[in-house]
Amino acid sequence: MKNNIKKMDLLLLVTSVILMIIGVVAIFSASSVLTVLSQGVASNYYFKKQVIIILISCILSYIFLFRMKLYKSKTIVYFLVAFIIIALLGLQYYGKTVNGSQSWYDLGFLNFQPSEFAKTLLILFMAIFYGNLIKNKESRWYLYFIPLGIASIIAFLILKQPDLGGAIIIVFISFFVFISVPMNKFIKKKCFLIIFAIICLIGVLIPILGPKIISEYQMKRFNFWAPCTRYRESTGYQVCNSFIAIKNGGLMGVGFGNSTQKYLYLPEAHTDFIFPIICEELGYIGGIVILIIYILMLFSILRIAMNAHKTSDSIIAYGTFIYLTVHIIINLFGVLALMPLTGVPLPLLSYGGSFNINVIILLFICQRIAIDNSNAKIKEKIKKL
Repeated sequence: MKNNIKKMDLLLLVTSVILMIIGVVAIFSASSVLTVLSQGVASNYYFKKQVIIILISCILSYIFLFRMKLYKSKTIVYFLVAFIIIALLGLQYYGKTVNGSQSWYDLGFLNFQPSEFAKTLLILFMAIFYGNLIKNKESRWYLYFIPLGIASIIAFLILKQPDLGGAIIIVFISFFVFISVPMNKFIKKKCFLIIFAIICLIGVLIPILGPKIISEYQMKRFNFWAPCTRYRESTGYQVCNSFIAIKNGGLMGVGFGNSTQKYLYLPEAHTDFIFPIICEELGYIGGIVILIIYILMLFSILRIAMNAHKTSDSIIAYGTFIYLTVHIIINLFGVLALMPLTGVPLPLLSYGGSFNINVIILLFICQRIAIDNSNAKIKEKIKKL
């Protein structure tokens, strides 16, 4: 275990731990009023749940990834992808509805959200599938579309919940992982021509099928400019209060625990709107520090991907980089009214069981890849002796 810790990516480890600590503290502050005034439970309710989620996720990730390397098992990953598609289908009949989306299974101790596990499993599936194609020097171009087909099915099922943000993230992950695959120029050119044709077709069909696929509630979210001019409307109330929180914080913040916007002005203060609460209490400086930590984390993951000795490992790390980047951009742009609000949480800062479990799993997998990279370098040096 000591050898593994020494071979970990130190920058990724430090940034991950810092964000986890900031996250649980911010969740405690942001949710303390909601739990007492609205839910009738202890002020540290979500704080304790988040700490338990992090601890369990870290312990299980270490056992399964460092001891057993289950993420590399083709049979297990393919089985889990099939299971998660069935689980997404089952939500139509047995799902729990929260904030207008039927996205969860109520397991009592935890709300299981299949769409979050679908993102992780899609990354692993694409890594294993494309890794095998590259290893076997596969020339049949149509085989490269199989993961994109699986991703399309998953995205459609998530959109039906309805969860527009989750569907968009699946599309981004699948597309950017696809373009990171080192296939030959002929196959890549042919694939991109077909993808371009599909995008054009979708562009034509959206005006026709849009109202049938996207709900009226989701369409309202596209009215995101100047939210404070619609303060009394659902399309402006939350984001305008987000602006108020950030403005209240100023440069240095009002101090930890002193946020006023968490007094039920921001209904999702401990989840989607955790960043404005952090900015209100810790100021612009606190917000900028958070962004710098995220940048350093993403840089370390990208470095792991570039140094990977196996195609599948490189794809997993790139996929993790894309997964986290898209979540960060969509959340921050949403709360800053730069794009529609889609209910996407911030990695390691927002409260959420399924989401944070998957983030931690992917971070552990990246550390496993970093260790494998280090071991591969040592073997190369030994061979040269």
